[in-house]
Amino acid sequence: MADHSPTGPVELGAQMDYAEHDRTYHGFLALAKYGSLFCAAILIAMAFGFFVGGFFSAAIVFILIMAVGALILR
Repeated sequence: MADHSPTGPVELGAQMDYAEHDRTYHGFLALAKYGSLFCAAILIAMAFGFFVGGFFSAAIVFILIMAVGALILR
């Protein structure tokens, strides 16, 4: 049987959906940015709550860090 697969470069073999690629890339970057912000904020709030205050003060610190971080990362 004959092999009818393209013999050229892979880049020329298939049509790419560049708009979908861009949306996926920007979604991944947003997830990485805000996920990192969340991890850092929760660690800082947990340390603050353990060493300085209680649960409610740590919750306030967490909300403040998330709000300021979201403004900075925009």
